[in-house]
Amino acid sequence: MSSVELWTYIVVGITFALYIYIGYANRVRDTKGFYVAGQGVPAVANGAATAADWMSAASFISMAGLISFMGFNGTIYLMGWTGGYVLLALLLAPYLRKFGKYTVPDFVGDRYYSQLVRVLAAIATVVISLTYVAGQMRGVGIVFSRFLGVGITTGVVIGMLIVGFFAILGGMKGITWTQVAQYSVLIVAYLIPAFAIGAVLTGNPIPQISFTFSDIIPRLNDLQVTLGFQEYTQPFVGKGMLDVFCVTLALMAGTAGLPHVITRFYTVPNVRAARYSAGWALLFIALLYTTAPAIAAFARYNLINTLDTATVANVEPGDKQDIYILNDANGQEVTWATSWQKTGLLAFVDKNNDGKIAFLPGDAFNGTNFKEPKADTANEAYFDRDIIVLANPEIAKLAPFIIALVAAGGLAAALSTASGLLLAMSSAVSHDIYYRVINPGASEDNRLMAGRIAIGVALIFAGYFGINPPGFVGQVVALAFGLAASSTFPLILLGIFDKRTNSAGATAGIIVGLLFTLLYIVNTNFLKNPPWIAGISGEGIGAIGMVLNLVVTYVVSRITAAPPQDIQDMVESVRVPRGAADAVTAH
Repeated sequence: MSSVELWTYIVVGITFALYIYIGYANRVRDTKGFYVAGQGVPAVANGAATAADWMSAASFISMAGLISFMGFNGTIYLMGWTGGYVLLALLLAPYLRKFGKYTVPDFVGDRYYSQLVRVLAAIATVVISLTYVAGQMRGVGIVFSRFLGVGITTGVVIGMLIVGFFAILGGMKGITWTQVAQYSVLIVAYLIPAFAIGAVLTGNPIPQISFTFSDIIPRLNDLQVTLGFQEYTQPFVGKGMLDVFCVTLALMAGTAGLPHVITRFYTVPNVRAARYSAGWALLFIALLYTTAPAIAAFARYNLINTLDTATVANVEPGDKQDIYILNDANGQEVTWATSWQKTGLLAFVDKNNDGKIAFLPGDAFNGTNFKEPKADTANEAYFDRDIIVLANPEIAKLAPFIIALVAAGGLAAALSTASGLLLAMSSAVSHDIYYRVINPGASEDNRLMAGRIAIGVALIFAGYFGINPPGFVGQVVALAFGLAASSTFPLILLGIFDKRTNSAGATAGIIVGLLFTLLYIVNTNFLKNPPWIAGISGEGIGAIGMVLNLVVTYVVSRITAAPPQDIQDMVESVRVPRGAADAVTAH
């Protein structure tokens, strides 16, 4: 066993033991604790839990990888996800907390006085969460397959068992305090390598400063051009401006409509605490998101430099791919390249037999069949984008302990979000469909059992999609955001700010928006057909679905009967601060 594997077992073992202990210590026996943690979570703790819930494997593992490979275009994920959280925190969260419900379908069902709309919102929650959780489980599998020497399938199963334990036992209360610990792990794991690599490459350990005020980007641009790539900072390479806009908008609106993140604002005691926890979460999120561009650039620079000076020392034949043993300029084995090839997420082929591996533009292989190189490109390296952050400390030759810490951070990010998503799915099925629609007279114990069973069933689906994902982590998660943008976000937005929106409009809007977006995504991302609306990708089509939903909801609401007066009064009262109406009357 290598020192990296040993340290990984130690660090991951300690963190997993901590999560299990916290989940057990915060086990619940009532539905209020199960769904909203008893609404007693302090603002700062909820801010950390929200950050962990929201910063998934896509943020920790995949986002910097996307930026590293896409350059300027990759910042759409940075802008969309960050901007979306600001939109949620400032525009929606305090009002939703004032409604005082348990879940998004709960709010939607009562606001639109319709069980049908409640069920549709619950279905949307399940579809969004299943799509999202697939990315988390893939992230878990990647970490396990590389650092613990087990297959992706085995890694996903282990992750399912860990998440299932504290989610089923502790519900939202157990998940909340586990996520506080997971945020601590993931942010330390993200920042330490960034400090170390920044100091080595630029002489400044603060990544935000070293990325902005050093010459690392000009050096990287020169390297890219020398190898035949576009400059790293060249905008809109291979992606149209309209698609960039739509993806960014879909990610923003999708963030503001994510059911598992919105639920976090129901766990605090009052509206004031909801506002404070939103601020804390924004600070905690900013620590990672302002570091991601630096990590992406550092990783890209080190990756190119390492391969540019490496030579092929040996080739070990394999069934699915040959393993290339590379030596660096000092004659030492490039161990990270050997290790990652064994996961199937990295592959080399020396097409011209010159004893070197050229990382150049174009695909190296036909699909992912690593035995059939593409003859029409000179590129000899294939990278799965999800390995960049995890491999970055190894490429930079940091200490084994730091490499292990990054693995633990990736697992913390994936598991924290997965647990929130599982609870969102469980709540939608057990609370919004079973209790509010099918069996309103269900006892406390029956409702709790229904929630736990729903988590178990959701885990099975999550595990399947984690083992058989429809794309890399960031891409899968982006699809989930598009579904949220086109379904729940318009209902929440109009439900708060337009008292004239009625149940007929909400029903028509969510059906049109969700079905349109879902069919488009299936057509482009699963059936692999070309985009048929102005080149907009599956990741960006949620923006169009959102507009369709808003328009249909607004129009249908205007040509049908207005909501009951008590509903309109409720909407008005939620938007007006307590005592404001009396103050106006007094004047």
